[in-house]
Amino acid sequence: MVLFGGRSAEHEVSCVSAVAIYDALIEAGHRVIPVGIDRNGEWWIVDTAHRPFRAEGRPAALRLPDGRLLVGNDVVNYDVVFPVLHGPYGEDGTMQGVFEIAGKPYVGCGVLPSALAMDKDIAKGIFVAAGIPTSRWVVVRGPEFRADPSGTVGSVVHELGTPVFVKPAELGSSVGISKARDSDGIRQAIETAMRYGEKVIVEEFIEGREIEVAVLDGPRTALPGEVHAAGEWYDYASKYEDESSDFEAPARLPQARVAEVRSLAARAFEALECRGLARVDFFFADGRGFLINEINTMPGFTPISGFPKMWAATGMTYAELCNELVEHADRP
Repeated sequence: MVLFGGRSAEHEVSCVSAVAIYDALIEAGHRVIPVGIDRNGEWWIVDTAHRPFRAEGRPAALRLPDGRLLVGNDVVNYDVVFPVLHGPYGEDGTMQGVFEIAGKPYVGCGVLPSALAMDKDIAKGIFVAAGIPTSRWVVVRGPEFRADPSGTVGSVVHELGTPVFVKPAELGSSVGISKARDSDGIRQAIETAMRYGEKVIVEEFIEGREIEVAVLDGPRTALPGEVHAAGEWYDYASKYEDESSDFEAPARLPQARVAEVRSLAARAFEALECRGLARVDFFFADGRGFLINEINTMPGFTPISGFPKMWAATGMTYAELCNELVEHADRP
């Protein structure tokens, strides 16, 4: 079963990824049941003729605790779940918990690493404890900001200077992220980020290259890739809408640096106790080397996404990658 959609701001990305995974698994000889979850949380067996998939079609329901997938009075049998869910209600451990209860194997990280990776503040704290360099950051919470916006912003500037990046602590795909250059910009950026949650992180600006590493169980790492954003930074539009942005794999790095960043990615994967897959994102800055940015436990699987491109550069086709993930999905 390929599960996609969800109620998050990243719904559309999930739909596009699901199509590519569906086609790859069909190519690899699997029987695939595409199931979409709409923004109201309703489940649907979708019509594969619509590209990208839509979370509509025949109503379905997952019964707990036995994990049976019901379409009307009929039971649809499935062996493994590929949860192509980005952001809250899918990548944060909630849906993983559903399949733990159901006793069904699923692709990707379990409940704990999914939740840890989704909270960028908690994840960065774990990286620091594991000795993995990261950028400096400050946490801003809703009550303190609303009580004293100017004082909160002043503390951020004192700690990190300007410019800074402001982002929701528990979201992905660059949704809700802003680059702020001064105090007024920081205040506006925090207000924007808080539309998506009460916890916001503000990070120091790092002038450097954006390097990513794809990781599978082992941990095994692919050759790193590099983001070349068309805009000032790699925002949502650059990732999914702007064809002038580019992802280069393998990245042009000296062999010693390639080995270094692959080692750091494997350490980060283990530090969060990930399984299945993850994409580990770094900055590479002069004088500071590699600084981990974040881990994405269900990276984008669209045709232009970095995760499959890095494995292709390492010698694994898209169909082989999807097939391996399904074949090695862990049973809870």
